[in-house]
Amino acid sequence: MASGDVWILGITMTKFGKRPETDTVGLAAEATRGALKDAGVSMRDVGVLAAGNLMGGGALGQQLQKQVGQTGIPVYNVANACATGATALRTAIMAIKAGEVDMGLAVGVEKLSGAGLLGVRGPRAQSDTWQPEGRQGAIMGLDGRVNTDNMPGTFAQIGMEYGHKYGGVSFELFARISEKNHGHSTLNPLAAYNKAMSKEQIMSDVMIAYPNTRPMCSANCDGAAAAVVVSDEKLKTLSDDQRKRAIRVAASVLTTDPYEVGCQVLPNVNTLTKNAAKQAYETAGVSPEDLDLVELHDCFATAELVHYDNLMLCDEGNAVDFFESGAPHRDGRLPVNVSGGLQSKGHPIAATGIANIWEICHHLRGEAGDRQIQGAKVGLAHVIGLGSACGVHILEKAAA
Repeated sequence: MASGDVWILGITMTKFGKRPETDTVGLAAEATRGALKDAGVSMRDVGVLAAGNLMGGGALGQQLQKQVGQTGIPVYNVANACATGATALRTAIMAIKAGEVDMGLAVGVEKLSGAGLLGVRGPRAQSDTWQPEGRQGAIMGLDGRVNTDNMPGTFAQIGMEYGHKYGGVSFELFARISEKNHGHSTLNPLAAYNKAMSKEQIMSDVMIAYPNTRPMCSANCDGAAAAVVVSDEKLKTLSDDQRKRAIRVAASVLTTDPYEVGCQVLPNVNTLTKNAAKQAYETAGVSPEDLDLVELHDCFATAELVHYDNLMLCDEGNAVDFFESGAPHRDGRLPVNVSGGLQSKGHPIAATGIANIWEICHHLRGEAGDRQIQGAKVGLAHVIGLGSACGVHILEKAAA
């Protein structure tokens, strides 16, 4: 295996929101051209393409090449639930680490405007008698009776389970977490929604799955993000400006669920996130105390709370105290979701994993505008997809 660091040379995200003027391939091409321009390179320099998309049928990478340049390079079409973008980036990173290429491109894109609540299934057959059916019939198909397999219900249960175990949670607490993120979004011009909301407005909105009301849920929208990654040796041959803006990938980790009896019924987003975070900190040689900002997967307000704990931003069981201390606010000790998070930045599924990294990179470069976290040197980006898959990347500012 090749040694040496891998660097993010260029990265971009499109405006998230409703984008009726373009299709999935057009959005991906917009992000790709933006990342190549940001990196100061062209498709001729790229040795591998990893294209992430869930809804487009599985051949996005080849379709994208017809728009941005067909050079005969290998293409990996990636689908890994909400961790798709992070998985695409990791695919390009691994190709560089293996010594196969010295530059790679990762893209994530989705068209989700008007998609409604993803993961909500159609009506179940109503019967007082249950018969196991299919490969997972012994543990699935009991929605609303034993458990739920839709995302709003699952993450509602996850948040309430945390409160049952450690105490201190309330409807108002989760609304205040959402209030924080909606407030942060007002400084992000690329967010799908740039509107501050009070906790009262959030609490009085439509209830989706208690305790998550509509503003506490991730916003399905259209969007794309792309990143160019490069080997350490290749970076040394580039210009001073390219080297100064490059961001070091200190850790790139992807995990899935270890076997647990409980997670055969209710997905456990906690264990695989804790495992990913532990591996990432060890690989990067840093601790949570070294982080200057975090972009985590707040698909619901309840998810953000539990991931404070899972990412070890606080001591075990102390997520409520961490939030109450003001730490995750933009002016706090460890800002979380300065972008506005998925609840207001938006969640075009396959793009999110790279978009979270885009946000971190811009703070480390000092290019985040009005929401800039001053002096940021180390950041963590996290995504999780039910099924389950968790991606954690730790990024560091270039030393010179």
